[in-house]
Amino acid sequence: MNTEKRSQTLSMQQIIDNLPVVVFEYTVKPDGSRDFTYLSASCEKILGIKRELLLSGSYPMKVFIHRDDWPDFEQHLEHAITEVAPLKWEGRIFNANAQTIWIEVSCEPVRLPDGLIAWSGVLNDIGERKELEQKKHEADIRYREAATLFSELFNNSPMAIVLLDSEGNVKQVNRGFELLFGYTITELHGNSLNQFIVPQELESEGNDLNSLISAEQVVKIETTRLRRDDVPVSVIIYGLPIHLEDKTIGIFGVYVDITDQKKIEEELKIRNSELDNFVYKVSHDLRAPLSSVLGLVNLAQMPGNDDSLAEYVKIIGNKVGQLDHFISDVLSHSKNLKMDVKTGPIDFDSIIRKTFQDLNYMRGADHVDLNLQVTGPVFHSDPWRIGEIFRNLISNAIKYRKIKDEVCSVAIRVDVLADVALIEFKDNGIGISPENLNRIFEMFYRASEQSEGSGLGLYIVKNAVEKLGGQLTVDSKPGAGTTFQITLPNKAD
Repeated sequence: MNTEKRSQTLSMQQIIDNLPVVVFEYTVKPDGSRDFTYLSASCEKILGIKRELLLSGSYPMKVFIHRDDWPDFEQHLEHAITEVAPLKWEGRIFNANAQTIWIEVSCEPVRLPDGLIAWSGVLNDIGERKELEQKKHEADIRYREAATLFSELFNNSPMAIVLLDSEGNVKQVNRGFELLFGYTITELHGNSLNQFIVPQELESEGNDLNSLISAEQVVKIETTRLRRDDVPVSVIIYGLPIHLEDKTIGIFGVYVDITDQKKIEEELKIRNSELDNFVYKVSHDLRAPLSSVLGLVNLAQMPGNDDSLAEYVKIIGNKVGQLDHFISDVLSHSKNLKMDVKTGPIDFDSIIRKTFQDLNYMRGADHVDLNLQVTGPVFHSDPWRIGEIFRNLISNAIKYRKIKDEVCSVAIRVDVLADVALIEFKDNGIGISPENLNRIFEMFYRASEQSEGSGLGLYIVKNAVEKLGGQLTVDSKPGAGTTFQITLPNKAD
């Protein structure tokens, strides 16, 4: 019987010694001394020290435990001894080769037959677990950093970004999207995006885009979408599929607002068209008076034309004057396009009266009366452009006066308010026909056969008003005169 019991004990000991954990018994004696009274063979593998030496008390626990972890361990140990309570602790120890090992200690108090209290439990090497925990911790940090970075990029991107599910319904939009289209995530969430921003005539395009992206194609398209207020927006859409385990689970859409770019492109087309027209008209309007002058010079040089010489010189003078006026208008137009707005106080009364006086050389100017009224405080704008506006309007009023009427009039009223100047320019000239009225601000357009001008005057007026940030309207009736209404912002600081 003793042999069988001894055999069982040996078998149990072998099992314990082959466990991957250290089984131990730690006893507290009446004199306060503390020792390991049992250690399984695994302690040699973990610590690299013979079990007999450890049991002899030659190596106090403080020698093994990492100094940064010792205070915590000591606190746990003293609590367990004082309260005769279980002990559970994990921390770092050193082995015989001074390598750091993470361990977990778990033990319960047991009263021995001799009345002493011992703590029986296991010491487990948790290095692999700690390594995995550390890797997971680092991965979590990287994930949080990536998530934070994505969130910052998503929310703070100046571009409009939307996240759709696989059905094309909205999951998330960024602030840029809300600002561009005027819809909030609360309104859009769970709904089809197409029903909000895709114009009715482009509905099939919107559906096709979702289908292409869901089929794992990256899409780039220039198109039009609608704001909340139904104002169209020119955009470039980038659509990217979102994959998870080889399956498309959503769509990432980026909308780049190119409204300003399209506006610039359209303005560039207009400018290029105007430039082509400008080159043609300039070459024509320069050559015409020069050809006339050349013909008159040839006539004057012919024998027997001495009596007509004075008349030829007069005509040549008129043609040269036309050429000079045309070149002056071209230079004025060029200056208006290139020169920055230079703000200063505007004396409307002085500018208008001086302009009227400067144009007194024009034929018929002495038959035009000026009626001027200026009210309000000091106004600030660009003096040169203000002068150009009135120079061209007054010049046109003189050119297109009623020839048969003895007295022609120009009535100008300027009301300066706090933020704007309201200008009304009214003449009683020949007026403009309805079919010509919507074209008078085009470059080189002449609305009347009477015209001796360059066709640039009102075009310069329109561009000068726009440069100053103002608005211009016109009303006219044939035979009853023309009225221009101009609103200019006060650029006072």
